[in-house]
Amino acid sequence: MFIQTESTPNPATLKFLPGKEVLRDGTADFRDAATASEASPLAARLFSIPGVTGVFFGYDFITVTKDGPDWQHLKPAILGAIMEHFMSGQPVMANSGSSHVEENGEEFYDKEDEEIVVTIKELLDTRVRPAVAQDGGDITFRGYEKGTVFLHMKGACAGCPSSTATLKHGIQNLLRHFVPEVEHVEQVA
Repeated sequence: MFIQTESTPNPATLKFLPGKEVLRDGTADFRDAATASEASPLAARLFSIPGVTGVFFGYDFITVTKDGPDWQHLKPAILGAIMEHFMSGQPVMANSGSSHVEENGEEFYDKEDEEIVVTIKELLDTRVRPAVAQDGGDITFRGYEKGTVFLHMKGACAGCPSSTATLKHGIQNLLRHFVPEVEHVEQVA
């Protein structure tokens, strides 16, 4: 098994491409070992490596966020854990009925703004999310209120030094261009 790695705009996050499907539907974002151990054997295995602070699964990639050790020290252990997991035949997620972690928080917006929200979501799904996935992350719609779009950043995007620029200059400008009602884009946890 050959696992490729790619750097991301976030220096604390590295993207791993195992050459296999990781999650068929959706994404999964783990920020602590306790949640990971309940939901995913692979995430639990990765969190057992000292220095790993975040694990994110996309369709065909895994991003790992670290705190502390250099990548040159962590990368071999992470590659080994990913390889061992896929060779073991274990599922990526513990509950095979649900292939992704449900996000906390409901979407919020006024029913009068439903047409605007549909357009915003379509733009996010077709233009923003594929580009962000290339960098090892994901962005999901959280809400719309009085001209402000609220988005949740996951994976390599969470805590990335360039995430503010991505939101303000990239996504905000794109949404303003296609949806004149959008005035601001804000990140929510």
